[in-house]
Amino acid sequence: MARSKTRVYTCCALLVLLAIAIIVCLALLRRKCPRDTFPKAAVAADSWKCSEIGRDILQQGGSAVDGAIAALLCTSIMNPQSAGIGGGSIFTVMDSSGEVKIINSRETVPSQVEPDLLTSCSKQLIGSKWIGVPGEIRGYEKAHKLYGKLPWADLFQPTIELARKGFPVPPVQGEYIPYIPDENMTQPLRKLYSDENGNLLKTGEIVKFEKLANTLEIIAKNGADSFYSGKIAKDLIRDVQEAGGKLTLEDLASYNVTVTDAWIVPIGEYQMYTPPPPAGGFLLSLILNIMTGFQMKSPPRSDDEKTLFYHRYIEAFKFANGLKSHIRDPRFFSDKMAKEITNSDFSSHIRSLISSDRTHDPQYYNTSSYLDSLGTTHVSVLAEDGSAVSVTSTINHIFGSRIYSSSTGVILNNELADFCGRANSFSPGEQPPSSMAPVVLKSQSKILLIGASGGSMITTGLASALINHLWFGKSLKEAIASPVVFINSKNAAKFEPGFDEDVIKTLKARGHNHEPPGKFYNVVNAVEKVLSSRWICGSLAGAFGGPALTGGSSQA
Repeated sequence: MARSKTRVYTCCALLVLLAIAIIVCLALLRRKCPRDTFPKAAVAADSWKCSEIGRDILQQGGSAVDGAIAALLCTSIMNPQSAGIGGGSIFTVMDSSGEVKIINSRETVPSQVEPDLLTSCSKQLIGSKWIGVPGEIRGYEKAHKLYGKLPWADLFQPTIELARKGFPVPPVQGEYIPYIPDENMTQPLRKLYSDENGNLLKTGEIVKFEKLANTLEIIAKNGADSFYSGKIAKDLIRDVQEAGGKLTLEDLASYNVTVTDAWIVPIGEYQMYTPPPPAGGFLLSLILNIMTGFQMKSPPRSDDEKTLFYHRYIEAFKFANGLKSHIRDPRFFSDKMAKEITNSDFSSHIRSLISSDRTHDPQYYNTSSYLDSLGTTHVSVLAEDGSAVSVTSTINHIFGSRIYSSSTGVILNNELADFCGRANSFSPGEQPPSSMAPVVLKSQSKILLIGASGGSMITTGLASALINHLWFGKSLKEAIASPVVFINSKNAAKFEPGFDEDVIKTLKARGHNHEPPGKFYNVVNAVEKVLSSRWICGSLAGAFGGPALTGGSSQA
């Protein structure tokens, strides 16, 4: 009897020791993930709150798409100056098997648009006449039907609660509230952001989006169709038309999302999966492949190396600016030239045109005048099962058209302004050209989800972050934090504060035009998955290149 008890006690002790050993091993394995990395999953949005909401959805068993939709809905109230359901989005989705698809719900030209609208491009680009047909909610619907796990309504609840209860105005939103002009057409928007005494709200004061909460509640309960037909649609169209807009109920009812394969472009050891036109990812691939050919495997150290690197980099952007006219909706224009631009022979040809010691006149780069734009938001999500989402959403300029539907709580986009300088005409149903580039990069050892906001600065932020991270060995956070140089529509270099002053001087001496930096509205959000060990450490970073607050959270 005593011997049997001894055996039992011995077995229990061994089991306890085994459990302790497992706990210690798990703790040691977790330590292999450095600071700011996570062992299972990660969400990077442009505010901590929205990243946390996306994380919570993942923890509830949601898919990467579920997390992305929830984070975007949150962004519509945390950063409504940049994105919302009155705009459109482009999803790049990788499922757990590695297959990548593009879900394009970018806005379209209304059927009753003014035929001579583009003659007004030199004037004010806000107002009802610039509104495109919103596709955002249809995009969420399609993405959720294809890849969602949680019930549709669950994705809306966190934002509905926040919008109805109210919250302190975040610093970025607060920074842009004063930009709302005191004009008749913008009075509904100013009223949204005014206190009971008629004073505009300031950072830290409580803002509520009660009308939007009502709209989101109906969509959550009844599905996307309730936005595109029925009472919400009627109220929205009435408000837009009272403001002078051309949007119709038929425009909303006829809106369709497109689902396509991603374009795959080799970038060194990586395959880059990018949306086709009218997105701008193919120009990002051109810049990266031009710079790849210069075979820089480490960051430039000396002043001469830095000057040569940035000279070539700026020249590559000038050629890319000259090719922006090829960003057009492939349903209306051939994408043959855009596909050619992704070929290595094309990037080699452009590289051969870059002089190492001088720059050239605008005609050399085939550059024509176009409009630089701001705005947009991006979310990157990596789920535990390996599925991933890189999605960019926009209402275009700050607060879009600045037309606010007081019946529905929706801020409308001014997406038709993106045709200015890039097209002489457009057709009803056509999607405007865009710099948006939500991409997925895959190699034998890594998966990287990355995208950016900032309108024309999107390509700038992404190229800088990718070069600094993939080639120069900086962490994601360091790479995104690196000061950038933006080449605007006039081919003038605008250097972010903190950029190397000595390099700026030598670049100016080499003939590069230079303009004061002004406001750098550029936000990059990325999530990376390293595949080199049994435990996968996903790292994330938010932008430090612009005024937007950034954040990220992970599944525990």
